[in-house]
Amino acid sequence: MNILTFDIEEWFHILDHDSTRTNNEWSNFPSRIHSSMEIIFRILEDTNTKASFFVLGWIAEKYPEIIKDIKNRGYEIGSHTHFHQLAYNQNRNEFTRDVEKSIKILQDITGDKIRMFRAPGFSITEENKYCFEVLNQLGIEIDCSVFPAERAHGGLKIHGLAEPFLLEYNGIKLKEFPINTHTIFNHPRVFSGGGYFRLLPYRVVKRLTLKTNYVMSYFHPRDFDYGQPLIKDLSVFRKYKSYVGLKKTEEKLINWLTDFTFMDIQVADTKINWGRVKTIKI
Repeated sequence: MNILTFDIEEWFHILDHDSTRTNNEWSNFPSRIHSSMEIIFRILEDTNTKASFFVLGWIAEKYPEIIKDIKNRGYEIGSHTHFHQLAYNQNRNEFTRDVEKSIKILQDITGDKIRMFRAPGFSITEENKYCFEVLNQLGIEIDCSVFPAERAHGGLKIHGLAEPFLLEYNGIKLKEFPINTHTIFNHPRVFSGGGYFRLLPYRVVKRLTLKTNYVMSYFHPRDFDYGQPLIKDLSVFRKYKSYVGLKKTEEKLINWLTDFTFMDIQVADTKINWGRVKTIKI
């Protein structure tokens, strides 16, 4: 089962960095979202592939035409919060208000119930698991925030599990589609999205996909924008992570979608017998 998803945010929505941290700084940067979205739509149409879109409420509020375009093209929409903040840097009330605002804006534009969510930076950790309870209260049924491996913004290790499961917390349950991993040298490694996908040669991505029964991909508009400006005050390491491989992402993704069959979360949800998957209490 291979699933294709996009996190819809601007090129300057770099997490955990002072000059790009909040909406107070974002007005300093030019918008490039429309041209990047056209690239994504073209890739999907050329490969006849469906995908799920996790959208920032801030994007929906500023550019509602993008949300209408996603919906009119037949793609499913979920929340990526409103202000793209790391969830573990918010308290419970702040997280609730942020997600609730995004859901309301997206529902108002689409007329559809928002039932999917992904946290920016996969930033639900052991310290803020109450976020799952909040999501349930806000009507979210499917979560895609679990990153079962070490990373800069945390990650939630769930016994090395990297396949769909029922997540249970304080008596509530969510359908969880985590990021997939592949074990290399006894450590779980990620290859199916963002900088990981951009960094690896396509032959490696293809080989790992062939060895993996479940793939949850994730891309951003900025991953396809080779001409985006350089955020000069990023560290050398952050520049490498943010800009490596941009020139080849479109070609690599087209090859991936041509060599393998991908589906959106809506279809994947119907293919899973949720009565038989693992239930993980956290």
